[in-house]
Amino acid sequence: MRQKKKKKKKYRLFWIFVKLQFVLMLLVAAGLGYYYYGGYAAQVQKMQAEAVKYVRDSTPATFCAAQTSVVYDKNRNTISTLKGEKDVYYLNYDQIPPDVCAAIVSIEDKKFYRHNGIDYKAIIRAGLAMLQDGKVTQGGSTITQQLARNIFLTQEKTWQRKVEEMFIATELEKKYSKTQILEFYLNNIYFGNGYYGIQAASIGYFNLEAEDLDLSQIAFLCAIPNNPTMYDPLKNMEETVGRRDRILRNMFEDGQISESAYLMAKAEEITLNRPEHEKNNYVETYTYYCAIRLLMEQEGFQFQTEFSSEEEREAYADRYNEMYDEFQKKLYTAGYRIYTSIDLGLQELLQQAIDEKLSAFTDVNEEGVYKLQGAGVCIDNETGYVRALVGGRSQDFAGYTLNRAYQSYRQPGSAIKPLIVYAPALERSYTPDSLVQDQYIEDGPSNADGVYSGEMTLRSALSRSKNTVAWQLFEELTPRLGLSYLKAMNFSRISREDERLTSSLGGLTNGVSPVEMTAAYAALENDGDYRMPTCIVRITDAEDQEILSTVQEEEKIYKTTAARMVTDMLVTAITEGTGAGLAVEGMPSAGKTGTTNDNKDGWFAGYTRYYTTGIWVGYDMPAELPGLSGATYPGQIWHAFMQSCHEGLTPSEFLPYVEMDPYQKIRQDALGPEGEEEQP
Repeated sequence: MRQKKKKKKKYRLFWIFVKLQFVLMLLVAAGLGYYYYGGYAAQVQKMQAEAVKYVRDSTPATFCAAQTSVVYDKNRNTISTLKGEKDVYYLNYDQIPPDVCAAIVSIEDKKFYRHNGIDYKAIIRAGLAMLQDGKVTQGGSTITQQLARNIFLTQEKTWQRKVEEMFIATELEKKYSKTQILEFYLNNIYFGNGYYGIQAASIGYFNLEAEDLDLSQIAFLCAIPNNPTMYDPLKNMEETVGRRDRILRNMFEDGQISESAYLMAKAEEITLNRPEHEKNNYVETYTYYCAIRLLMEQEGFQFQTEFSSEEEREAYADRYNEMYDEFQKKLYTAGYRIYTSIDLGLQELLQQAIDEKLSAFTDVNEEGVYKLQGAGVCIDNETGYVRALVGGRSQDFAGYTLNRAYQSYRQPGSAIKPLIVYAPALERSYTPDSLVQDQYIEDGPSNADGVYSGEMTLRSALSRSKNTVAWQLFEELTPRLGLSYLKAMNFSRISREDERLTSSLGGLTNGVSPVEMTAAYAALENDGDYRMPTCIVRITDAEDQEILSTVQEEEKIYKTTAARMVTDMLVTAITEGTGAGLAVEGMPSAGKTGTTNDNKDGWFAGYTRYYTTGIWVGYDMPAELPGLSGATYPGQIWHAFMQSCHEGLTPSEFLPYVEMDPYQKIRQDALGPEGEEEQP
């Protein structure tokens, strides 16, 4: 009986095995059928043919070719050139320090000398890690695959690109030796900040030839290419040093360096020494930022400012950084011609105004940067393009510095009131002559002057910047409605926590940038029509074939009547209100001051028919500055710059608004902005 049971069990296992094999054969057959009849076979064959052609047509010169990109101002004067300079900084294999080769192989591709272009185990390992972690945490690409991608392909993550990358890698391994491939790779990988190749990075970060680098510096530089944004030494030194230490440990464990060399290199403090070069610091960084984002948008990237979860925010940041890095690299190699709206004459005037008005403040931080800073943006009201942009005071530093005009976000104080309180209120049941109450509010704000004036007009409340009135109006409108105007104008750091009454006084969680504020005030001058701020007019290739051009499309944010009413009220604010004495002489002008608690941030934003300019003044690390208000340093900078840039221009009056009777007002409210009649 026992023998019969054993036989039955044996036969049952046998048939299970047979059935399993049959199912697997069916799956393989189905997969092959899907592969051939679904069109994938043709795609793969085409990619393989392309790979063969890419490599067959290549020569060693292919791996040192690059084109210079050029940036022009509005008059086609050259602002800057962007050149990867591979041809200038190219090193032959015997010129590359052995430790560089050892470091990069140790961290990027340990099996480099043993594989034929593809490390299948690494690909499987990376795939399993992705399934486990839910995102890409390991790289499966060999050095040869990375070279294939950098020279012949894009950085997009699709199966087609990955397959073609593998085909190219195997072809490269057939045509070139390992030392040639490593030479090509080390001269082409991106080390951030415009540096391609180990020699360019050595000079760019340490002002040394590659042959003069020590072991610690070599490992430090080899840490960057894995993720030039995350390991950017100018922004994330600690992360870069941390990866340097991992590389040194790998080299020690791989037997490439001794324990004493490992410990000495790890203990060494990294000090950057970047060579100086002539540059239009703030103009250049803003131009590159605008150009990269436009190229990303053309590629299909959808920009986002609101997220349903932290996971969604992190995933977006990963996608953004990856594509931003890709197009940043192209700026240095693609031979773009970038035509901007920048007026270098206005740029010089704005920089001069900021430098002169803050010249008395000479304290510097540990890095030698002025503690008290200022930033400003000027937009041409006729076109909507940025004409000048200054991100800080003038100082001689190697490389680029923080561009506060678009990279810093600060509390706007009362300068936010026209945007989220008064213009929205004027779209509804209010006019400049409407009466409101300036009164004590329990658990509410006090006024800057400590005075409650009782009944007053809306015009007077804005011109005198009464906090209590703004608070009451915002409560009536609701914070969500008021903040929706900022979101519609692409203010990028508005959060759900900002849906509170303190936002009416500029008490935001993350703050706003000078570019955002200036563009919003430009919308008020432009009859309530918002235009996305940019300085890029068009981009062409090296043969002047157009890649993209910009059209300043307008989006209705405020009703025309409301925008003109606010403008008229801001004229009062700059003649007899908190901005009294700051009007441009002989030129109709409007503006608003902004001061935050404890005098940490000062703003002045205003406009004429010609230009809108926004100014911010404060410490990079927020701290009190006695005497700082919107009317002092920011207002003085604004007045000095606007007075200079309007010299010789014909005075131009703001367009009048037409007051409506109650019945017309009710009709317009029902129609909304799109149904509004044109104003004279």
